[in-house]
Amino acid sequence: MTAALPLVCDLSPSNALLRVSGDDAADFLHNQFTNDVKALAVGAAQWNGWCTPKGRLLVTFALARDADGFLLVLPAAFAEAIAKRLRMFVLRSKVKVDDVSSSMPRFGLWSGAIPAGAFRLGEARAFVFAPAPEGRTATLDDWALSLVRDGIVQVVPGTQEEFVPQMANYELVGGVSFKKGCYPGQEIVARTQYRGILKKRAVRVRSAAPLAPGDSVYSDAFGDQSAGTVANVAPSPDGGFEALVVAQLEAIAKGDLRLGSLAGPALALQPLPYTF
Repeated sequence: MTAALPLVCDLSPSNALLRVSGDDAADFLHNQFTNDVKALAVGAAQWNGWCTPKGRLLVTFALARDADGFLLVLPAAFAEAIAKRLRMFVLRSKVKVDDVSSSMPRFGLWSGAIPAGAFRLGEARAFVFAPAPEGRTATLDDWALSLVRDGIVQVVPGTQEEFVPQMANYELVGGVSFKKGCYPGQEIVARTQYRGILKKRAVRVRSAAPLAPGDSVYSDAFGDQSAGTVANVAPSPDGGFEALVVAQLEAIAKGDLRLGSLAGPALALQPLPYTF
């Protein structure tokens, strides 16, 4: 039986592409990002984050490695600022940071047989930085929904510096290494992991009402105080919206999340492909 062709989405309208190259590129990025960059094989990809010194995520992205260095697939709104910030830390390292968005295509693939040559991220998702591969054409909304359903939080302009990686479940989707050396915010990320001080997690919800990243959610457990933040949203093919919400564990346990206020629309919890 022939495997189904994958869904293929052109990410160029919403995602930029940064190339980091040079003799010291692997060491440089390894010392900046949350994941084990030096362990990333040529031809593979991984989720990654870049934190402030306080452990808050500035950006999340897919990092792929090819023979010429590394490629960061990240929201276009962040490209200029992230490239500039990376260059600030290069100092004497042999590293170049270039925005190659205008010269390299980028496609996201999932839900089907991943073709040879794609940069595989896990078992069922990959990236291609070449002309579109054969597949079933998908939209940016389809791509966003697939990330929501897989529980992969993406930092966007409305949520920058809101979450430590574990609030976004990033260690659960393979975006954090606890065996590598130091990086900005590493001490706080490690403390959060090993001292049991994490109070928020990302959950998937369904909403009949429109919602947007950065919107506050509420629960009776916290009264008029916000119990969490909407992280990512995608239209549901069944109507309404599906979203990832980073919320207080106590509010998640209570199961009464509401949008905007205690009297706002209900947010129904939905399953994720992993547990916490």
